[in-house]
Amino acid sequence: MLAKFNLKAASTTLSGISAARFSLQSRRFSAAAALRSDAIFVHRDTSENNPNIPFEFNSKSMDEAQKIVAKYPPQYKKAAMIPLLHLAQKQNGWTSISVMNYIAKFLQVPPMRVYEVATFYTMFNRSPVGKYFLQVCTTTPCQLCGSSKIVETIENHLGIKVGETTSDKLFTLVEVECAGACINAPVISVNDDYFEDLTPEATVKLLDDLKAGNAVNRGPVSGRNNCEPQGGLTSLTTPPTGPGFMVRDDL
Repeated sequence: MLAKFNLKAASTTLSGISAARFSLQSRRFSAAAALRSDAIFVHRDTSENNPNIPFEFNSKSMDEAQKIVAKYPPQYKKAAMIPLLHLAQKQNGWTSISVMNYIAKFLQVPPMRVYEVATFYTMFNRSPVGKYFLQVCTTTPCQLCGSSKIVETIENHLGIKVGETTSDKLFTLVEVECAGACINAPVISVNDDYFEDLTPEATVKLLDDLKAGNAVNRGPVSGRNNCEPQGGLTSLTTPPTGPGFMVRDDL
């Protein structure tokens, strides 16, 4: 009996030593705290977002919606859900619960199907945003090119933090993942327009021009054409050759 007890105790001790050794040898891949999403994926009725607030397409949006739905077979018209949500958000300014319910009725699908899509894609803003929706890319290429300084500049100039809206409802600031304009980093998307090659000074000027209602030129603020090299072309610097170049005369 004693031998059995000792054997069991020894086994327990060895297991504890192995577990301790494993815990000592293992380590986290990152020492930084895990970031939590700033989006909420449930709905709570508020005075500005509840089903009793009416929404429907205006005549212009309705014409566009009919063109969108016509691209799909009648039995698959629910495939138009994303472009219709985008169209509704463009009209309403954001994607409220009334917008989602209207799209569900428009496509004749259960509202939950629309909720699933609207809560999955971050491009649908489920809370009100400012007139100018500032989306700063902070993924690695933009980060290496100074996007943190751009975020800091906007926060200091507008007096808001990421995720907040100015008191005059003109600007909302958020961070986003890759904007797909890495070669023109750092970049800000203002509503549907990209502003690239930004510096803190150029960012302040952009914000002031938007606030004043001045016309702004989208694209690179550095003066280069689209994504051409900063130092000028390094290839394709001569006129292209014509047909027959390097082809034998007898062919």
